[in-house]
Amino acid sequence: MRNALLRLIVAATASTLALGPAACATPPATTAEVATVSLETRDLLDYLRRHGSTGFIVIQNGKTLIDQTWPPPANDRMFANFVYGQADDGGLLEDVASQQKSFVAILVAIAIDKGLIDINSPVSSYLRAGWSKASLEQEARIRVIDVLTMSSGLDETFSYVAPPGSVFFYNTPVYAIAKRVVSTAAGRPLEAVTQDWLTKPTGMKDTAWRKRPAALASAGNDTGLVTTPHDVARFGLMLLNGGVAESGARVVSKAQLNALFNRSPANPAYGRLWWLNDGDYALRAQGGRQDGQLIPAAPVDLLGALGALDRRLYVVPSRHLVVVRTGAASRDPSFDQQLWLRLMKIIG
Repeated sequence: MRNALLRLIVAATASTLALGPAACATPPATTAEVATVSLETRDLLDYLRRHGSTGFIVIQNGKTLIDQTWPPPANDRMFANFVYGQADDGGLLEDVASQQKSFVAILVAIAIDKGLIDINSPVSSYLRAGWSKASLEQEARIRVIDVLTMSSGLDETFSYVAPPGSVFFYNTPVYAIAKRVVSTAAGRPLEAVTQDWLTKPTGMKDTAWRKRPAALASAGNDTGLVTTPHDVARFGLMLLNGGVAESGARVVSKAQLNALFNRSPANPAYGRLWWLNDGDYALRAQGGRQDGQLIPAAPVDLLGALGALDRRLYVVPSRHLVVVRTGAASRDPSFDQQLWLRLMKIIG
């Protein structure tokens, strides 16, 4: 299954779509237009609107099927912490929350391509010894790959609790070390590295790192990746096209892109800061084990960049599909499943 997936990523949609109000090769369908054509599409959009969505994009086979925005929810204080104004294309500039992890995974992959990072080396090869609360001997065994697979063996206070690589624990404060590793290895600030390696080549002109408000920074990750639905879609299309941007520029090698989606030994539903849908079970970010696929209604080869407030980027190579959702928390604990049950009626 995984080898087939990797072949699909490389072979997927060669003619990606330049996104933006003036650049769409196929005009996006409006709510009114799709309502007259498809009750299934209206049902999906109604569901998304009711559950606090501000943006939703579906691109399949290089064609924009849905490109929809809604007004932000009123009086939602948590959502307000994630908003940084509006972009020229009309989309909200939103902190994508933990979706940023998957963007950083690409930066690490590019750094490997450049010979700047060896993921099997200890984190202390890039940061000064003492970056954790583990003993120096324990810390020396924590590799970069252990941080990327959420199996560092550290808790959220950076204290040692298990041998590296043995236990999956979704740990945002320890993940943030990966950003420091990239910056240190490149010898440049993370913002400059992100622009030169990722956002400029892919045309993601509205994407940048921002300091988070105190309420979010206290979670142990003080910078947020602020972007728009169109920019996230550009990122997804680059992945779908095997690491090549719409401009034709190669952003990341096929080998390092594919390596991101190898299952972690500690969690078959997780790769290197990416969620996977083809495991026999999933250990969830919130804790607990779920038997079967992460999202049963979705195609088995789905790759997910998932963030708080149900911020979503789904890439499905077998369907040549990119799906983006932004907005506030949905209030539906089965949001992913319900979204895909509706979406599959449209694309199935």
